[in-house]
Amino acid sequence: MTTPDASRLRMTVYLRESAQWHHRPAYSEIVHRAHAAGLAGAGVFRGIEGYGRGGRVHTTRLLDLAEDLPVAVVVVDEEERVRAFVAAVREVLGEGNGLITLDRVEIVP
Repeated sequence: MTTPDASRLRMTVYLRESAQWHHRPAYSEIVHRAHAAGLAGAGVFRGIEGYGRGGRVHTTRLLDLAEDLPVAVVVVDEEERVRAFVAAVREVLGEGNGLITLDRVEIVP
């Protein structure tokens, strides 16, 4: 078993699908900023069901609740590059509009 590469970090940003940044989806703004910053990669994943701080469950199973689903933006790169990018994500999210987590990851060649 190999040991995790401590210099790699995964940032996961959890937000609502409806979150906006200057009339653009916030998740899209985060991905474009990550690309412009030269980060190794980013992806957006749409949840099929979830709830946040407000407690309201959003799901694809009920038509009236199928909007504003949870979204996760995942970025992986060297630790210092990801940590430097946190400020850009905070700017896009604003106050209380999302959650950022950071995890050390092992890259499998």
